[in-house]
Amino acid sequence: MDVHLTIHGRQGLAGQIYRQLRAGVMDGRLAPGQRLPSTRELALQLGVSRKTTLDVFERLIAEGYLRSRAGDGTFVADAMTRLAPPPPMPATSPAAGSIWARLEDALPMTPADTPPAYDFVGGVTDKSLFPFDQWRRCVSHALRVQARGRGTYRDPAGEQELRQAVASYLAFSRAVVSHWHEVVITQGAQQALDLLTKVSVRPGEVVAMEDPGYPPARIIFAALGAQVVPVPVDEEGLVVDALPANARMVYVTPSHQFPLGMPMSLERRLALLEWAQRHGALVVEDDYDGEFRFEGRPMESLKSLDTAGVVAYVGTFSKTIFPELRVGYVIPPAPLGSALRRAKQVGDWHSCTMTQAALAKFMLDGYFAKHLRRMHKEYAARRAALLEHLRGDLAPWLTPLPCAVGIHLVAAIRAPQDESDMIRRAAAESVGLYGMAGMFVSQAPRPGLLFGYGGIGVTAIHAGLARLASALAGRRQDAA
Repeated sequence: MDVHLTIHGRQGLAGQIYRQLRAGVMDGRLAPGQRLPSTRELALQLGVSRKTTLDVFERLIAEGYLRSRAGDGTFVADAMTRLAPPPPMPATSPAAGSIWARLEDALPMTPADTPPAYDFVGGVTDKSLFPFDQWRRCVSHALRVQARGRGTYRDPAGEQELRQAVASYLAFSRAVVSHWHEVVITQGAQQALDLLTKVSVRPGEVVAMEDPGYPPARIIFAALGAQVVPVPVDEEGLVVDALPANARMVYVTPSHQFPLGMPMSLERRLALLEWAQRHGALVVEDDYDGEFRFEGRPMESLKSLDTAGVVAYVGTFSKTIFPELRVGYVIPPAPLGSALRRAKQVGDWHSCTMTQAALAKFMLDGYFAKHLRRMHKEYAARRAALLEHLRGDLAPWLTPLPCAVGIHLVAAIRAPQDESDMIRRAAAESVGLYGMAGMFVSQAPRPGLLFGYGGIGVTAIHAGLARLASALAGRRQDAA
């Protein structure tokens, strides 16, 4: 028999033998027609009772994996030939040629098995500072609410209490005035972008976005069949004059341009709104981490300036709470509201109502505002620690770009340093750095590093960047 059987302990012996024999049949190690040892012989080999092996064989025969011939023995059923692995799929197969096989990867993620000791990955938050005691009370409240309700499907746009909380929060913090029924709750900002593209862009139509820009958004648009046209940015944000006249949708990050960090100027915002109105285009404003401003006065959101109904405002709790929550929201122009709700219903009917109820309680009871104030202070300290090194011991190699908002900033790499080489040298010191090359499309990539500080504390920032500076200084001495 071509399967080695192993017994662990003396509990559940029949189950252990059954699972191993069945796996051998399923993966082809026990071929169709192959003869198995007798129940007596197998019992002696394994040191179990014959009744145990007899029970196992009877079960496998009853389920069709084995067959028995009186006086001849027990064999693997001939029908198991149907489980033979299929031949390799040819490169010309429909699956191999689909859009999903050709899509690029999204943003880099920290390896789960061996994370670096000092990780500057962007887009993550520090859950150790989240008030889980208060959250637990909110979840308990949500469970009680669910226990009292009927087992039924809910409004695709989300629970009323959460939509009210989101509308109130945005009116106060981002000057985005809306009625709660305009808010649609989504599975993070990613689903909001997916839904907006589905209801407003036909395959082959043009979606314009910033270059450099947010790769996951670019991937969504391409996956839905849009022609994605990159548009350059300068120190004032998206260059409106470079927009293609036939763009059906324009995706922008005006509060904190991703990845470079500068805000879009007021003049450029007004120009974009006028352009969208003239061309009948939808502007998607992704305000992914605009809550955290450390210098200057807040810039008006595009949505707050929109009098013509051309802006869809997208936000997320991934940067203010944590990404695993998977809760975002969109406030579309009024004509898109009903289509967006239908698209949400077709896709997943509605987001998790228990999470929505807990989050609504968390916001309406003031816990969310308190958490934001605490995190603003913490992120300000982390940003200051990062800038201290970028302007100090790392200044010979890196130059921070101006950035007053968010939980990441970009540092340009001074020539003649190489981006990939610097990342490799940092990795050797267990410092996780992430490059900019994959965020450019048509523009020539500018060597740089994106430093996320949402998930790394002040002490670790100092330790990690000191280690990086020491490693880079060693390289310069070697070169000299």
